[in-house]
Amino acid sequence: MASLPGSEMSALATHLKLIDLPQGTVLFETGDTIHHVYFPRSGIVSLLVNFTSGEMIETAMVGRDSLVGGLAALNEPISLSKAVVQVAGQASTIDTAPLSQLAQQSASFRTTLIRHQQIILAQAQQSAACNAIHDLAPRLCRLLLRYHDLVESDDVALTQDFLAHMLGVQRSSLTSVANILQRAGSIRCSRGHIHIQDVATIKECACECYEAVRAQSRRLIGSAMRG
Repeated sequence: MASLPGSEMSALATHLKLIDLPQGTVLFETGDTIHHVYFPRSGIVSLLVNFTSGEMIETAMVGRDSLVGGLAALNEPISLSKAVVQVAGQASTIDTAPLSQLAQQSASFRTTLIRHQQIILAQAQQSAACNAIHDLAPRLCRLLLRYHDLVESDDVALTQDFLAHMLGVQRSSLTSVANILQRAGSIRCSRGHIHIQDVATIKECACECYEAVRAQSRRLIGSAMRG
């Protein structure tokens, strides 16, 4: 929103409503018709793929740098993934109809929406490749860095069980890797909580996927990120 021209922001603002996003809130399921689009102001929303076995894996993480459900404004109202609030926060929300109308009226706004959807797609593609190629330790570090960027805090209020689900691995595997990082002094683990003690070391350990997605974001919405 910070990247929009004043006239477009004014047209958008008249329809926005500020809401709370409690942790665990499901914004929409895969296959749902999207009726509301969300602009997180704080907190994190995970886009997930669920399997019939009950397992799930995260394909993208959205925070204050983007929006959730933006495809609905581009005449794609059916959700391709499940959207769940991973970290509680607040969001500005808008019905899809006025947002779609603004996208039809403004080429620049439509372009902005498309670029944000491209970033989410880039996250999903990079995540798929990362899960197939990279070891768990660098994948976990990538996830921790993305969380760190969105909440601007060294404290990760997520359980290891939840992180294991996000990464599509067994809890025991995640715990083993977390213990290695903790013994190295990079993180400190407690019940339902991880504290990043050495961001620089975590960056060194993270796979190339972290910087690859950041580079795509800078290319597509660099001004919006600075805003």
